[in-house]
Amino acid sequence: MSVLPLRLGVNVDQVATLRNARGGRNPDPVRAALTAIEAGADGITAHLREDRRHIREEDMARLKATISKPLNFEMAATAEMLGLALATEPHAVCLVPERREELTTEGGLDVVGQHNALKPFIAQLNDAGIRVSLFIAAEPAQIEMAAQLHAPVIEIHTGAWCDAVTDGHAAKAEAEWQRIVAGSRLARAAGLEVHAGHGLDYVTAEKISGLGEIVELNIGYYMMGEALFVGLGESVRTMRAAMDRGRQRVAATA
Repeated sequence: MSVLPLRLGVNVDQVATLRNARGGRNPDPVRAALTAIEAGADGITAHLREDRRHIREEDMARLKATISKPLNFEMAATAEMLGLALATEPHAVCLVPERREELTTEGGLDVVGQHNALKPFIAQLNDAGIRVSLFIAAEPAQIEMAAQLHAPVIEIHTGAWCDAVTDGHAAKAEAEWQRIVAGSRLARAAGLEVHAGHGLDYVTAEKISGLGEIVELNIGYYMMGEALFVGLGESVRTMRAAMDRGRQRVAATA
């Protein structure tokens, strides 16, 4: 298997969360996006939630108009969000599950259970030339359905693995890791482009970068937290370096 380049997408949601705490204009998620790109980000991710708790419509419009790298529009599969995506025309849309009461996205999208609703939704985005990604767990049934729905990309939810690593639950972490390994291989074999994200830090990002099937990591919360101490540019550069170390190991054995 040839080893493909590994991209870093930086999520700027938490910058908007901090801004919204005071209701003003600062800190500006667009400025954060520009800083991240200058430091080596390959793209910018922003989740426009139905409750607008962080990113807002005007943020998406400004990001699309301002940044020089691809914009990844995370959203729920609703008619309102579809209309906004078609109007914004981002490079990509990542469909995610969403519940009002959750603090952050808690699991993968159930594409098996929702395939009838998702099929025309995905088709409209494909027809508009917007790359569609489905944020799913590394489960064979979900991956196979994603391929049947003609979504060109999946993003594997890495939250359970990252939580187990952080909490020191070695057995659970290993089991979740093996699911990710098997899922990424199955998805690549099915012709899907494979991304991953949620809960990644420098250590877990370096490890998962060693999976040659994965070509993009989308990371936000951890880097924004680190930025409080070292600056956003430095946190992006440190993450990029961790990813490069992981990729070098797989390249050496390819």
